[in-house]
Amino acid sequence: MEHVEDAQFDGIDPNASPYESVDSNTTPDTEFSPPSSPFSKASVSKNHRLLARQKLAQLSLEEKVSLLTAADFWRTKSIPSKGIPAIKTSDGPNGARGGVFVGGTKAALFPCGISLAATWNKDLLYTVGQHLAYEVKARSANVLLAPTVCMHRHPLGGRNFESFSEDPLLTGKLAARYIQGLQSKGVAATIKHFVANEQETHRLTIDSVMMERSLRELYLRPFEIAIREANPWAVMSAYNLINGIHADMNKHTLKDILRGEWGYDGTVMSDWGGLNSTVESIKAGCDIEFPFSSKWRFDKVLKAIEDGLLTIDDINIAAENVLTLVERTKGDDMSAEEAEREDDREETRMLIREAGAEGLTLLKNEGQILPLNPKTTKVAVIGPNANRAIAGGGGSASLNPYYNALPLDSIRAAAQQEVIYAQGCHIHKWLPVASPYCTDKSGEPGVTIDWFSGDQFQGDVIVTQRRTNTDLFLWDSAPLAQLGPEWSAIATTYITPTTTGKHTISFMSVGPGRLYVDGELALDLWNWTEEGEAMFDGSIDYMIDVDMQAGRPVQLRVEMTNELRPLAKQKIFNMTHKYGGCRLGFKEEDQVDYLQQAVDAAREADVAVVIVGLDAEWESEGYDRKTMDLPSDGSQDRLIEAVVKANPRTVVVNQSGSPVTMPWVDQVPTIIQAWYQGQEAGNALADVLFGRRNPSGKLPTTFPRRLEDTPAYHNWPGENLRVMYGEGLYIGYRHYDRTNIAPLFPFGHGLSYTTFEYGRPSLSRKTLTESAPIHLIMAVTNTGSVAGSETVQIYVRDDKSRLPRPEKELVAFEKVSLQPEETKHIIIPLDKYAVGYYDDSVPAWIAEEGTFKVLIGASATDIRHAIPFDVRESFTWTF
Repeated sequence: MEHVEDAQFDGIDPNASPYESVDSNTTPDTEFSPPSSPFSKASVSKNHRLLARQKLAQLSLEEKVSLLTAADFWRTKSIPSKGIPAIKTSDGPNGARGGVFVGGTKAALFPCGISLAATWNKDLLYTVGQHLAYEVKARSANVLLAPTVCMHRHPLGGRNFESFSEDPLLTGKLAARYIQGLQSKGVAATIKHFVANEQETHRLTIDSVMMERSLRELYLRPFEIAIREANPWAVMSAYNLINGIHADMNKHTLKDILRGEWGYDGTVMSDWGGLNSTVESIKAGCDIEFPFSSKWRFDKVLKAIEDGLLTIDDINIAAENVLTLVERTKGDDMSAEEAEREDDREETRMLIREAGAEGLTLLKNEGQILPLNPKTTKVAVIGPNANRAIAGGGGSASLNPYYNALPLDSIRAAAQQEVIYAQGCHIHKWLPVASPYCTDKSGEPGVTIDWFSGDQFQGDVIVTQRRTNTDLFLWDSAPLAQLGPEWSAIATTYITPTTTGKHTISFMSVGPGRLYVDGELALDLWNWTEEGEAMFDGSIDYMIDVDMQAGRPVQLRVEMTNELRPLAKQKIFNMTHKYGGCRLGFKEEDQVDYLQQAVDAAREADVAVVIVGLDAEWESEGYDRKTMDLPSDGSQDRLIEAVVKANPRTVVVNQSGSPVTMPWVDQVPTIIQAWYQGQEAGNALADVLFGRRNPSGKLPTTFPRRLEDTPAYHNWPGENLRVMYGEGLYIGYRHYDRTNIAPLFPFGHGLSYTTFEYGRPSLSRKTLTESAPIHLIMAVTNTGSVAGSETVQIYVRDDKSRLPRPEKELVAFEKVSLQPEETKHIIIPLDKYAVGYYDDSVPAWIAEEGTFKVLIGASATDIRHAIPFDVRESFTWTF
């Protein structure tokens, strides 16, 4: 799900939950909720479309039209008199957050998409999907807004961490298993964002311009694979335009391809605030608009029917698709929606830990520094990410986890010798939230918010809430049902420092805002004009220094309203009020030399483990990264270089959801790419560092040496709201093969604590036909002394084709777990999809007559064997 930026009208934000009552329960404002419940049983298979059609026949035209827009921010419209319940959606790809964006119901936080992809484990993704279904149900939801299958076109993409890979086959195969697991428990998957949504810069208005072949072979391909193999019950249209037409109204992609060629029978929903028309979106096949809005549908749809621009058949098709989703997930269940609850299962904890360890990718291990011996190794744990939870990226994939396992805590628990800690440096983009230092009016942790109806702070307090987080963006959780469309609020908290000094407080405001410190006006942002870089609309982060005494509380009070800022936007968008909120940050004054502390710690230890990387502020939905360098201002690079100089036995652990530059790569003997590992991040890392788990992750995306080497370097992020996909078919490893540029670490690369030998492959037959696939047979042997898993990667090269093709393309992969000296034989089918390319002059997929080679590798650059086969007669297909 995405944040809404500019779909507004008529004075107030139409995308907030309507302030009239809706036909469903609202999500509780508290983060506390009841404990777990037993597994629910899968529903009995039914003909859901037939049931939907029967209900459709009972509806008036107005009722049908009402189904085409959501009832509030997260739910579809119910029609109780006709036995049609509301269904609830929930973000997101690595956990079911529920209805409150920040500080909502606690939930299981799984590893991010790229970390799951690094496992290359299809069966694991299926199990993850099943456990996500339990989490969705605990949030009283029926539809998960996931998985995200956009391509890693460029390493600076803000949501790369949320997606799987640069390769469409790897993405599609993993997404299919994720969807199958989720829907096996009766929860709908929503594959997104359809299509060509590879950047966050100008994401609502950018036009992705590309050739048809690139669209088909790269960007549509993961959707095609997932729809063919898993049939996700919902598809979410993207924000962007595709070759000049918005995704939600793009007839070519939605109607001709998705519904036509692929025969998709599910439901298409808009991204949040991503609808751009009345007639065109319905005719193209965007069935339901999220969230609630009256901008494009309702009366405008009825008027379009009256004017002959839409037909009753158009409405029936869309309404039937909406009802089919309701039937698939909730059926005739008209019971009231239950409150969200926690469901913290031990088996889910264990799965997240397993998935985290399996996604960790060992990039270098010179001198066999890893695994560490817990009995004899004195470890220095160093770095800005060592003692904090870097569990996920920012944006709609974020949630409030049941807990976080910190790397330092987990390493200390695993080690039997002394563990020394040094922070090394700061990497704040914004100051950390003030929450850990804050108590509300009653002395409980958090903030008190007193809400008033209207934007003048007049009359009685209508609602009083306690929030535990000082990140108070209120776009999806203001109590509008009680307040009305315009509100004002006073947030009060008491901040108590642990040290005496000149400490720093930061304040960012969404609408008008004023910050008072101990009753004195400190920052007046009532009419701010300079916008900050965040997922949500808001000012830049303003900071003030305050002399504070250890243990002595200081009152912070914020006055805020939901009037739209900057004021210029009121005229541009023809609206006065949207949503308000603020963010309060806090940092105590530094009183030590962090870099010197790190050097001293490294010298004292046998091994230094330096944990660096990005976080949810640097890598997030809503904006793209500005550089591939580690933040901030070279501080982490200097830290690593100083530590490895002090102790050559250094392990660098990088936490990021996309590649980073590594100017120290030749100096550091051991490097782990740790991604964002969810709530078990620390435990998964400790398991691998100390050899309790053997790393088996493989890179699902290429790590380039420098930004200038990347495929889309000349075409990023576009100009004048157009981005040309000028690299064509050559993204990721395809580009590095074609240009003969050596990457830092290639696609598919990942080391183990053991070694593997690939036996000589054979093929079941030498000729592939449309109806008869061939089978690759080969043996894999663990030639080392510990158990481990290896992912065998199967690429195919077309020796000669009429149109240019990449040097090789991934067509299959298989992960094999082996005990020491164990051998297993694997059989991998290769069918028409392994040899075809798209020719828009036909137009169809084509397998051309000629010779091909199967390339078996441990990575895109580590090819172990090759074996030829042929296609004797060309043939074509569409799906």
